[in-house]
Amino acid sequence: QALEDQYSPSRWSPRLDRDTIIDAHLAVTAAGTERARASAQTLLHVPYGTGDGEKLDIYFPTDSSETFPVLVYIHGGYWQCLSKDDSGFAAPPLVSQGVAVVAVGYDTAPKGRCCPAEAAAACMAQRPPALPFVLSLGHMDAMVLQVRRSLAFLVERYPRIRGIYLCGHSAGAHLAAMVLSTDWMEFQVMPDIKGVVLVSGVYDLEPILHTYVNDALNMSREVAQRNSPMRHVTLAVPAACEVLVAVAQHDSPEFRRQSQEYSQALRAAGWSVSLLDLAGVDHFDIIEKLSEDSYILTQVGRRAMPRR
Repeated sequence: QALEDQYSPSRWSPRLDRDTIIDAHLAVTAAGTERARASAQTLLHVPYGTGDGEKLDIYFPTDSSETFPVLVYIHGGYWQCLSKDDSGFAAPPLVSQGVAVVAVGYDTAPKGRCCPAEAAAACMAQRPPALPFVLSLGHMDAMVLQVRRSLAFLVERYPRIRGIYLCGHSAGAHLAAMVLSTDWMEFQVMPDIKGVVLVSGVYDLEPILHTYVNDALNMSREVAQRNSPMRHVTLAVPAACEVLVAVAQHDSPEFRRQSQEYSQALRAAGWSVSLLDLAGVDHFDIIEKLSEDSYILTQVGRRAMPRR
């Protein structure tokens, strides 16, 4: 029960009760994405593979005639809900400054507790993702591989990209962190990843095995270990990107511990890493506020991404 509490982010917010905060989060991100789509030049549902979930939404900068940096956003939802379709809310402050934003879709686990029944049914109806070996829909190995393949696709498809910056929230932070341990030789491409922003993430999946979250994921201990960034920290190469690990004041103690320990592990391996402990926010509005020009994470991101 203690782990259930620690890994239930909705229990820790002082703003709203646990029964309403997730609905409020969905409403905020959906409305923000709608505004972004109305104000930016977009390419929606761009396939990076043949699987139903393997699609990208691209928000182009106001002036995209030259090369431009791109922020790749990986959504959360405990690997079983949310989607790219509600993940464009952070685009407006960036596209106005010459940065493209890409929201990555991936096949989430079916029958998640936070998914409506009809969404879970739709998940079950989808085809398995097109992968080089057989993986079931929503398997953790498949999700990690899909995110890696989405980056390889971007590099090959859009040569005007000048520097990739990753941003992931919650489960998306876990997937972004797994990118750091990628052997890109397997993909025959080398993305120029200049920075990674990991927001309120989970970097060791083993505690998840003992919680309701694993009801949908059905991870074994082997799968959890294979897909835990904490267990696969590689030595930084000389040109390694900068990593920012952000955590909310009102994240649970376990989320805060994981952020601290993962940032320490990266630093010990020679990575350039900063830990940003954000006051006055919880697991949800720490990312929602990326739609605001004045928000510290928005400002940090824009400073890290030179436009020209």
